Amino acid sequence: MPLPFESKSHGTIAFGFFNIESDMLLLENAFFFATDFCAAIARMVGAGRDEPVSVSWPGYRIASRADVGDLTGAIHGERFEGFIGEVYRRFPFPAEPDDFKQKPEGEGTRAEVEAIMQRFGRPAEISAVADLSMRDVTIADVVFPVRGFHQLLRYVWRGGYPRWKGDLRPACVTAMRSAVEGGIGRLFEGIVFD
Repeated sequence: MPLPFESKSHGTIAFGFFNIESDMLLLENAFFFATDFCAAIARMVGAGRDEPVSVSWPGYRIASRADVGDLTGAIHGERFEGFIGEVYRRFPFPAEPDDFKQKPEGEGTRAEVEAIMQRFGRPAEISAVADLSMRDVTIADVVFPVRGFHQLLRYVWRGGYPRWKGDLRPACVTAMRSAVEGGIGRLFEGIVFD
């Protein structure tokens, strides 16, 4: 589930997986798939010492809170409103608590989730820009300190809350970690994946 993270620009924001059957992530009103996000992060590896580095990937934006939906209501099976409600209508919250684990095969539902998204959001290019002289990273207009950016990557590595089912990660996540740990440059200095 999405967790709160501190940003420099927007205060506390929500970031994370919102349905265990999908690898889609949300960052406030921006939505994108972990497969694309992880590949973009891997492209940031090797950034120089102080010059900005920028990557982008496909995603979506949803303009209104009503069109985003109510995650809590959808989880409880009470309100299936907006995009999140429709995703939960298709992929309900599990009845058994032990089944509440992020599924590593979530990219397999991408076509279904995108079909739902097209009713509520619009395609958007999502970008990440690292400005090492300022020690921050901007993702979809939200500015994070570098350490906060590292927290986002660790969240994806863990499978968020409730973590990856069976501690099995999708290939995109393990490839991101390998790239980050094998890279050079200041952007990823000090990151520890646990």
